[in-house]
Amino acid sequence: MAMMGQLWTNTGSALATLMFVYTIFKQFFPLFGPQLEPFLYRLFGRFYPYIQITFHEYSGEHFKRSEAYLGIQSYLSKDSSARAKKLKANTTKGSKSIVLSMDDKEEITDDFEGIRVWWQSKKEGATRQSFSFYPEANEKRYYMLRFHRRDREVIIERYLEHVMREGKTIEQKNRERKLYSNTPGQSHGNNSKWSHVTFEHPATFDTLAMEENKKEEIKSDLIKFSKSKDYYKKIGKAWKRGYLLFGPPGTGKSTMIAAMANFLEYDVYDLELTTVKDNTHLRRLLIETSAKSIIVIEDIDCSLNLTGQRKKKEEEEEDGDDKNTIEKKMMMKNEACGGERIIVFTTNFVDKLDPALIRKGRMDKHIEMSYCCFEAFKVLAKNYLDVEESEMFEEIKRLLEVEEIKMTPADVGENLLPKSEKEGGETCLKRLIEALKEEKEEAKKKVEEEEEEKQRKKEKVKEIEAEKEKKKKIEEEN
Repeated sequence: MAMMGQLWTNTGSALATLMFVYTIFKQFFPLFGPQLEPFLYRLFGRFYPYIQITFHEYSGEHFKRSEAYLGIQSYLSKDSSARAKKLKANTTKGSKSIVLSMDDKEEITDDFEGIRVWWQSKKEGATRQSFSFYPEANEKRYYMLRFHRRDREVIIERYLEHVMREGKTIEQKNRERKLYSNTPGQSHGNNSKWSHVTFEHPATFDTLAMEENKKEEIKSDLIKFSKSKDYYKKIGKAWKRGYLLFGPPGTGKSTMIAAMANFLEYDVYDLELTTVKDNTHLRRLLIETSAKSIIVIEDIDCSLNLTGQRKKKEEEEEDGDDKNTIEKKMMMKNEACGGERIIVFTTNFVDKLDPALIRKGRMDKHIEMSYCCFEAFKVLAKNYLDVEESEMFEEIKRLLEVEEIKMTPADVGENLLPKSEKEGGETCLKRLIEALKEEKEEAKKKVEEEEEEKQRKKEKVKEIEAEKEKKKKIEEEN
């Protein structure tokens, strides 16, 4: 076996030498090149056991950059930086980091299912000088893949697909994510369009003020969705999922959306429904959204004319304008969205929403964003003060859990935030305790006022009833 391997090695070296000699010969005797070339390539192919595939950087008449080339470049970048001796740094449009790749004439190996392959980065100069608006036209870069011909089936059927899939995943991780909005300030004509800025919100599930088991449940749901492309295709449904975040103001609904986007590495589209002219305009906006994105509709109870009751039929007929028919817009959203999209709705008052709008299929998962609990407080103490233990924690736990004092995570965070460089963690924790006690007194006072109001109403009712009874007696006597 070793002798056979040595034989193939020697044969390959001899053929490589022959091809090198032929290249020199062709330069000095160009007239004989076309006659000898077919014969030499047949001879080379008969004895050389390796197959080569080239992937050029640009393709087509307009020199459009090849997606295959970019995918391979991203795929090889994970190994190039560690194994190649010569590297080149590239800045790709929309990428948040520099991409390191093999320099020209470099070679690295890759292993797949026990098979070894070789990747080379190559560059060829143009055969003649010509004017072009594209500088790349004068030099042609390409990747060359070399593998043994006995592995042809595995390479073509599985390895290349693996390379493109992994390359695309790396591209997604390296890309600069964006926050899109359709605000009136960015309108064109009568219809607003998407404008974007870089999405740089720092929120993560680790810094989110919420019970740990609830965060793990949401993360598991997101992971399952992101890996369910084949499942959604199998059941014949669009690859999307709707979330409803509901709770009082300041409970972290916007922070939750940012944490979801960072966890999945998705773009965010902030859809302002009040600027949407009609269903055609909404469809256009939704079609323009990209895959791997979260479409956000905040304060849906306030976005349009939403109440817990549907419009009366005669009012709908009288109005006749789709702008005020939220249900039609919701259905249009479901029809127009493409694959791998999450739609998130938020509301402060879930009871005001029509049940038809929050049913499964439109808003699949409902997440309540409630007041701060002790577990959420510990996350905030770590975030704001870098404090994980303190004697005052027991008092805070008693106020939050035993006394059941209601304070939003936003208000807790505001009390924990140092107001000067001199304030330490102990001062901030004391301020929070005082704020919780004040909140308790205010809540108690509010309850007392409500009871007094109820009592006044009861007494007023009694007075009215007594007055009616008195009038009734007078009438009977008369």
